[in-house]
Amino acid sequence: MSNTMSSFKFPTAFTILFALIAAMAAATWVVDVGQYDRVENAELGKEVPVPGSFKPVEPNPQGIGDVVLAPINGFFDIDSYEVRAMDVALFVLFIGGFLGVVNATGAIDVGIKNAMVAMAGKEKWMIPILMALFAAGGTIYGMAEESLAFYAILIPVMIRAGYDSVTGVAIIMLGAAIGTLGSTINPFATVIASNAAGVPFTDGIGLRLVILLVGWLICVLYVMRYAEKVRRDPSASLVADMKEANEQHFLSEAGGDDDAQLSGRQKLILAVFGLSFVVMIYGVSMAGWWMAKMATVFMVAAIIVGIIGKMSEENLVKNFVAGAGELLGVALIIGVARGVVVIMDAGFLSDTVLHWSAGVVTGLSDIAFINAMYWLQVLMSFFVPSSSGLAVLSMPIMAPLADFVGVGRDLAVTAYQSANGLVNMINPTFAVVMGGLAIGRVRYDIWLRFTWPLLLMLTILIMAVLSVGTIL
Repeated sequence: MSNTMSSFKFPTAFTILFALIAAMAAATWVVDVGQYDRVENAELGKEVPVPGSFKPVEPNPQGIGDVVLAPINGFFDIDSYEVRAMDVALFVLFIGGFLGVVNATGAIDVGIKNAMVAMAGKEKWMIPILMALFAAGGTIYGMAEESLAFYAILIPVMIRAGYDSVTGVAIIMLGAAIGTLGSTINPFATVIASNAAGVPFTDGIGLRLVILLVGWLICVLYVMRYAEKVRRDPSASLVADMKEANEQHFLSEAGGDDDAQLSGRQKLILAVFGLSFVVMIYGVSMAGWWMAKMATVFMVAAIIVGIIGKMSEENLVKNFVAGAGELLGVALIIGVARGVVVIMDAGFLSDTVLHWSAGVVTGLSDIAFINAMYWLQVLMSFFVPSSSGLAVLSMPIMAPLADFVGVGRDLAVTAYQSANGLVNMINPTFAVVMGGLAIGRVRYDIWLRFTWPLLLMLTILIMAVLSVGTIL
């Protein structure tokens, strides 16, 4: 028995996602499903469900053929914001190609070593600073898929500083997620949800700021505590068994010894490297860019780096393709994760879960109502990970229910975005989670072990703020 238990190995992300696809398909055979009527919302430019219009429909059970097609269809499925998983997957491949070219110059490795020497004894302060930057991206424009560009850059820095890959993943994933959880002006969560609920997006911003700032502080202290524990005792790392393999994977040999200094050419390459991310962030937040233009930035930057590094045309292409190949598994996970949603939509499960949720909160007191709504949004977030998708689906139905118990619709919006942000820290159907973990070489079960105490603390915070909000 003990030998059996000790030989058990947690399944890979692909197996977990295939199991979820199969489970959702099985549900379409036994659940009585239905749909809401939908009308065009001129302000959102999308169709939204009509309250009270839910009615049973003929089931559309998903068979074995649908299950095996779902991961493929997931690449081409368009979510509520008209984004295909294929677009995100290609973006990831272009990031990989760009990093492959830059890594071949040795500039990043030498730059990291020099930075660690300069920051000796102060490395821990990188954590709050970087988490503040990612949280800003989350609260301002809903940073999600764009964060995938930073994992391969930040994780080597953390490992070189004496931390581990879990620390690097946590800084990015939790930083951006707490920003989205406490969204203030995020157009893909707060603004869309408020519009769908029929209230100004500035209503309730005070409570959201409290959740954002206190939640950020909790996350920072949590990550710093873990990071320092790992630094003092590497065996305390949740990925201690992968220490050597991760150092080999993330720290290239191109940089030479620790005393190596950046050449003028390498400094110029790092300038182009940094500028590429600045251009991407500006384009997304200010110019409305999306995946195609973001990928183009990294393609052009790779060519420029190759020219500066005096690479031959053959080496440039070889390094780009090799770098893209490093992230091929991540790109595939993104499509497979979307396959879960494909099965749910085809089997009419999304509307059915929403209708059931609306029935649960009807007739509750104000505090019980808002907390029940939070937990129902937690449930729905597992099945609809897209913040804009969940807003368009749930708010037209759930927000009017708040009127019957005297709870402000802005509080319903806060409950929705807090739940969605929290779940998307661990959601296996959210491509950003599975993609980030794949890049960081962190197993999903390890990520759950790392995050569950933090999720508990954040849940207590959110429920307390929501409860106070009902009496303000």
